[in-house]
Amino acid sequence: MSALVLREDRDGLAVLTLNRPEKMNALTVQMFLELHEHVAALEQQTDTIGAVLLRGAGRCFSAGNDLHDIAAGQPLPPQFPTLHLQARTIDRLARLPQPVITAVHGHCYTGALELALAGDIIVAAQSAKFADTHAKWALTPLWGMSQRLPRRVGQARAKEIMLLGRTYTGAQAAGIGLANFCYADTEFDVQVDALARELLAGSWFSHRANKRLLQETDGLSLEAGLAHEVFRNAGKGPDMQQRIAAFGKK
Repeated sequence: MSALVLREDRDGLAVLTLNRPEKMNALTVQMFLELHEHVAALEQQTDTIGAVLLRGAGRCFSAGNDLHDIAAGQPLPPQFPTLHLQARTIDRLARLPQPVITAVHGHCYTGALELALAGDIIVAAQSAKFADTHAKWALTPLWGMSQRLPRRVGQARAKEIMLLGRTYTGAQAAGIGLANFCYADTEFDVQVDALARELLAGSWFSHRANKRLLQETDGLSLEAGLAHEVFRNAGKGPDMQQRIAAFGKK
């Protein structure tokens, strides 16, 4: 059986690919088990991996949670009896030390949108179609939609997306802040790779420190957040002198 989540490392970039294209990458328990293993490994590899790219194989990012899994009760293995595997995996992905890029083409519905929201940067192809269809199936979010979506697009827009169940194109997603960038389908792979390279060119130390700072101060008052930035600052990175010296030679 082929892996349901592939990993390929490219010069400091770890590419995680949802690999169930014949089923439009519909999310199953086994896929989350494999994704969880990859995320756990990446947490320990900050010296060699500076960023993570999450994407889908085939025609789309993911059509969402596999409804057959839901109907069957989504049995979990013994090591995850009551630990909410999917929610914990998505949260762990979002909290990786390295910045995470989510690249969305084609469908990105409901559970897949909750997974995509783990990305620090979300990029969309023009063909992308985002939607939250929990209400269509008489379901409620369990994987972070109610918390991450309003933090990204605002409370009013999150209510619109969750209550109406409308579908948004890649361009519309970028327009409301759901996606950071929207690229033409014909240029999508090239643009995503260029974005990843641009990200990796920055200090990996600074990326990790800045991401942690943003996470730790989320929800704090301005006064508390400023104090946190000043007094719990990670300081200078080990590559600072090298970067300054290189700039001086230009």
